[in-house]
Amino acid sequence: MVKSVVAMTEKLTGETLTQQVNTKLGVSLATPEPLELPRSSETCIGRPAHHSQFADLASAGRNLAGLLNNYVGGEETVVVGVARGGVPVALEVANYLGAPLDIILIRRLLAPRGPGSEICAVNVCGTLVIDQGLALPSPVPKTPLEYFVADALEELALREQACRGGRPALEVARKNVVLVDNGIHTGSTVLAATRALRILVPLRLVVAVPVAAGSSRAAVEAAADDLVCLAWPEPLGHVGLWYAKFDVPNEEQIRKMLDHVPSR
Repeated sequence: MVKSVVAMTEKLTGETLTQQVNTKLGVSLATPEPLELPRSSETCIGRPAHHSQFADLASAGRNLAGLLNNYVGGEETVVVGVARGGVPVALEVANYLGAPLDIILIRRLLAPRGPGSEICAVNVCGTLVIDQGLALPSPVPKTPLEYFVADALEELALREQACRGGRPALEVARKNVVLVDNGIHTGSTVLAATRALRILVPLRLVVAVPVAAGSSRAAVEAAADDLVCLAWPEPLGHVGLWYAKFDVPNEEQIRKMLDHVPSR
């Protein structure tokens, strides 16, 4: 279940966001103060260019984990997998690091200026975060946009429940968070995830992927404290092309993956 709602919206009309959230979802709104985090001089670990396919998502995760030795055994490390395709990769990373595993789910809502300008609702470790520029719908939706947003948030909550089951969400505040996906193409998914995670005030935010497009590198570098990637093939094409077997898990399989990693 969603345990709190955090929004990055700066300007709202009508009811305040807190009133809308309390009425719509029956939860409280908390907006942490922004935190300036130190930048790492060791960003973008990995090797460029030529690379053959990974056998599957789990194999890619095992290979990726070897580049994250700095976080092995650390009690302050949490691994967060982007559902759905990033979770099998994240599972292997979490097992290697001896760290707990949680998930992040993303629902794209609008793209007011075309591709790359997506406004997203993100459920990160049980907390709902809404991108700046979007107000929650009123308790009784009146416009087509409000109906669309209300339905999207309900869908996101149902997906989170299906993936998590009764498993409690992990705390990521003041933790080293390793955000894992199966790859980066345009960077829009990972950037939405990092925006949401920053609201929860992690100590350090590391983005780790097996494969990524070089064109996305600068934007992701700017959003994360470290960017760890095994391969930077050019051209990248679809991320799935870099896997001999690209099986994306369903919600039930994700729930079982979470059960395989003990929480702490």
